[in-house]
Amino acid sequence: MEPRVAASQEALARYVAESEGLDTAAITHVRILRRSIDARQRRIFVNLSLRVYVGEPPQDDEYVKTEYGDVGEAPQVVVVGEGPGGLFASLRLIELGLRPVVLERGKDVTERRRDLAAIARTQQVDANSNYCFGEGGAGAYSDGKLYTRSKKRGNVEKILNVFCQHGASTAILADAHPHIGTDKLPRVIANMRDTILRCGGEVHHQTCMTRLLVKDDAVVGVEAIDLRSGDEKTFMGPVILATGHSARDVYRYLYDAGIEIEAKGLAVGVRLEHPSHLIDQIQYHNKEGRGKYLPAAEYSMVTQVDGRGVYSFCMCPGGFVIPAATGPEQLVVNGMSPSNRGTKWSNSGMVVEVRAEDIPGDDPLRMMRYQEKLERDCWVAGGRRQTAPAQRMADFVEGKMSTNLPNASYAPGLVASNLHDWLPAPIAHGLRQGFLTFGKHSRGFLTNEAVMIAVESRTSSPVRVTRRPDTLQHVRLRGLFPCGEGAGYAGGIVSAGVDGERCAEMCAEYMRGVSQG
Repeated sequence: MEPRVAASQEALARYVAESEGLDTAAITHVRILRRSIDARQRRIFVNLSLRVYVGEPPQDDEYVKTEYGDVGEAPQVVVVGEGPGGLFASLRLIELGLRPVVLERGKDVTERRRDLAAIARTQQVDANSNYCFGEGGAGAYSDGKLYTRSKKRGNVEKILNVFCQHGASTAILADAHPHIGTDKLPRVIANMRDTILRCGGEVHHQTCMTRLLVKDDAVVGVEAIDLRSGDEKTFMGPVILATGHSARDVYRYLYDAGIEIEAKGLAVGVRLEHPSHLIDQIQYHNKEGRGKYLPAAEYSMVTQVDGRGVYSFCMCPGGFVIPAATGPEQLVVNGMSPSNRGTKWSNSGMVVEVRAEDIPGDDPLRMMRYQEKLERDCWVAGGRRQTAPAQRMADFVEGKMSTNLPNASYAPGLVASNLHDWLPAPIAHGLRQGFLTFGKHSRGFLTNEAVMIAVESRTSSPVRVTRRPDTLQHVRLRGLFPCGEGAGYAGGIVSAGVDGERCAEMCAEYMRGVSQG
């Protein structure tokens, strides 16, 4: 249907009444079950699946509610990390009658906000409270997109319903590419934490795991340090390890302790930012852009260059580019959007595939070391601050230094840089050829109105913590459940949540076996 019809309940009711021969006054409510935009042709349509109520109010809830009971006296499980993997593992443990004890190295989601604001002001990054570390994980303040292609490994609808139960808009149940928004997601995360506490679980912020406790090849607990007091603490129970993709100290600890891990491929590139009006014009085939009834336009680009994928990643219409480093002498960028996707910029990661076999050697940490070097090179190119090296898109393709840069959303500021000089040659070549291809397929996309902001390097974990596919336990250590994006088994909020639920289920099964044995 036309976008203007899909934009309001009144217009939808009139449309349904005319289509079905009903009296408009008899339609009491129209619920949108599925919504997507078809922008393949010049005439844009909104595809809707509807449930229409005639002569009665809606009798069913808009989302499926999960019951969480009291687990204050139940056997406990240690959950390391309070990102989506850890949060959904914890909530699922409660459903299964187990008590989660959550350890999070960062601050709670409200306190964390001040440290993020300070990055642009002071050019300093708090190593434990930043865009990657803290309650809610990397997704809390870097977008809240809930789209995933991972349909086979778990109940995606369950994840979305739990978000709704904790305050997310029920629009996420209908939209083809659901999105909560960085301005809304922190409150949802706080509500999830409150559920854990209300049910008798524990949540320890600014508490960092330092060591796994192992007995007879089984993990029985962890040692941790309170980052505020310096006190050492011990927490007993099997462990769900959901630390996120940037916990490099954890990867080093696992390697040094002889706990099996392996290098994993990733993707590296830049954030590419266009004026959002230009992306609207291109995607909606209209010089006026999106108009009154359409949302900020999205895009997805993918091609192959020399047998390696080059593609857009984490597209943020109407969003910002943000600083995502987790320590000193690093410069990393990411993207986010508020719930209204209303800024004047649109950005996406533009990245090139890097396989583990591309980096010589058999060091399980070699991909992480590759990331670290690239992020330090970027920091140097940016003036040894959080100001990011940047280049206009067409200048990059033509091999020219940008003599000036456009206004951009990146708050710490940009520094003109010839990215070819310091990006690895395969990355620079892949991006250049990819941009040429994308420019041919999408007229107007390859332009000097767009700016490349370096470096996008945290697309996924550089390490996989190996686990058994049948039990999800570590390949050697019983009672250790590597989980989510940080363990190399997810890519984004929803897939991490799905993996967290699966790890909780396998942990419950393990504990039943231990108690019966």
